[in-house]
Amino acid sequence: LLKPLGYLPFLRLMSEAYLVLTDSGGLQEEAPSLDIPVLVMRELTERPEGVHAGVLKLVGTTRQGILGGTTELLSDEVLYREMAVKANPYGDGRAAERIVRYLEDQLVG
Repeated sequence: LLKPLGYLPFLRLMSEAYLVLTDSGGLQEEAPSLDIPVLVMRELTERPEGVHAGVLKLVGTTRQGILGGTTELLSDEVLYREMAVKANPYGDGRAAERIVRYLEDQLVG
């Protein structure tokens, strides 16, 4: 167990994870950007596009569902790779670069 981390130390730690188990909506968006599969410990998610894209998997809130989903992902290398390399439906992290380029083009011409 860790004390709460700042955002950058948390991202660093998460970037070294093999998979993420969470009920956090924010992590459902962030972990796929790091090519990390996410098991969502909920029955429903407000981010269904991640499930449809294959970067998130709902495992529910029961011990059986959580352990089953985790075991499956840890033991099935093909499933793991499929989830890890899917395109992130929440973006590729390059929005700021695109905005700067657009503004430069508009302002500088």
